[in-house]
Amino acid sequence: MSERIARLRIELQDVEPKIWRRVDVPLSMTLAVLHEAIQMAMHWRFSHLWRFEIGDRIYGDPSDYWYDLPKTYKAKALQLGTVIARGTDQFVYLYDFGDNWRHDVIVEEVCDGDPATEYPAFVDGARRCPPEDVGGTGGFMEFLEAIQDPMHEEHHEMLVWNGGPFDPSTFEEIGTYYSLNQIAKRRRGPLASHRSGSRRPKR
Repeated sequence: MSERIARLRIELQDVEPKIWRRVDVPLSMTLAVLHEAIQMAMHWRFSHLWRFEIGDRIYGDPSDYWYDLPKTYKAKALQLGTVIARGTDQFVYLYDFGDNWRHDVIVEEVCDGDPATEYPAFVDGARRCPPEDVGGTGGFMEFLEAIQDPMHEEHHEMLVWNGGPFDPSTFEEIGTYYSLNQIAKRRRGPLASHRSGSRRPKR
């Protein structure tokens, strides 16, 4: 039996050429788990605060926001399918309130999934995600200029800071596939139980 899925395109705003990923995710996925999937697809490192901006509402983990912010609803309480059913086909995922990495999350298609595929699943993408704490879009552009030019006065400093060379044109597709598969494996037990109508015995 197949489950309903959404094909999402995730694009990092304000960076050219575009850094993007395409993933297939189940409609039953909560926004909290979608946050994990985006982190793994983009190769972020779960190091900073995050939130979704959908219409006039913010979804995240309210316990993270100890300072004054607009009202935040629980991301773990809302499924992606509900968001789409309300007529939303594009929204924003914000990661790192300092560097302000804003991602457009675009619903390209909703369809039946492949019964032989475990979701979420990586489809395709392009270009490497910026390093953490690089200083937002402006800092990333300066970083690229320095690290790609051996004659730049900050070239060696950036190499050391980054822990080695940085090629913005490529990313680890195999690593992305296996990272998302970790979420799929986590879903496997509960999903199989739900499909069979069984439950684990209480202890």
